[in-house]
Amino acid sequence: MNRLRMPRARFRGTAKVPAIFLCAFVAGCSGTQTPLDPAGDQALRIVWLFWFFVGTCAVVWSAVVIVMLIAIARRRSAAEPQAANERGMNAAVGISTGITVFILIVFTVSSYFTTRGFGATPQNAVQITLTGKQWWWQIEYQGSKPSETFSTANELHIPAGQAVSITLKSNDVIHSFWVPNLAGKQDLIPGRTNMITFTAVKPGIYRGQCAEFCGLQHAHMALLVIAQSPQEFAAWQAHELSDAEMPNDPERTRGLDVFLSSGCVACHSLRGTPASGLEGPDLTHVAARRTIAAGTLPNTRGTLQGWIADPQGIKPGARMPRLELSAADLNAVSAYLAGLK
Repeated sequence: MNRLRMPRARFRGTAKVPAIFLCAFVAGCSGTQTPLDPAGDQALRIVWLFWFFVGTCAVVWSAVVIVMLIAIARRRSAAEPQAANERGMNAAVGISTGITVFILIVFTVSSYFTTRGFGATPQNAVQITLTGKQWWWQIEYQGSKPSETFSTANELHIPAGQAVSITLKSNDVIHSFWVPNLAGKQDLIPGRTNMITFTAVKPGIYRGQCAEFCGLQHAHMALLVIAQSPQEFAAWQAHELSDAEMPNDPERTRGLDVFLSSGCVACHSLRGTPASGLEGPDLTHVAARRTIAAGTLPNTRGTLQGWIADPQGIKPGARMPRLELSAADLNAVSAYLAGLK
């Protein structure tokens, strides 16, 4: 019997993470990803519609099977007039057609009323702009003034019980935002702005993903939606507005120097430092995120080091180039980033 061999992610740094561990992590780090366990207002309405359709179709199928079995078991009497039999068959076909049309009308009307309110945006909704990129998510929280606006990546924090209105954009190809437990799908199309509004009805961590094939690493374009109590969300938001923590030990100080003198600053930004790149994720509080590389790796110092050393070995085709850093510089910059809580 042939055995399926899982390749190992090849890092040139000191960190080595088996690919099978990464697969298990991605599959199970955030619970069940299913629309049948709704935790959002949209998902609740969608799952109600789903079970209504399934239940109605099950009743229709059962009725058809019962009638078919009766027809097979029944033997027409020789004395039964042919004309009377045909009249009965015509009546049965007419009634069945009428029932089918009625069911289709009910399905259409229920679908319309289930989805008609999805585009409405309450006045107190949290305003977020989400941009799909190959292959990660840029998330910008809109404040009432510029100083209250900030960016993060791949983790969408929202307050439970309060509506969030997400403006969806794409800079490259078509992506699709889908968090099954919370809402339906909505596409991100280059040159066009779409919207999606939903409310998480309870706190929790919900896994989402790109649901439109968008290139080589489409399968590794995940995100986590973290629904928090309003108080926890406000505290998280206040922390995110703060600048990057300045290093207080020699190794992390050297790591910041390496970051600012290498190619990192061409793509990434660190608030409170000269780094202001816009091509890659904002790394101001990168260590506070649960994953890196859009859900591909758990966020630890070792995986950060491996990702910096050889991103193409982990996520082939990713836009992040490999940096030629010495072992000492690699250790230092990974130590610095791992401390950016």
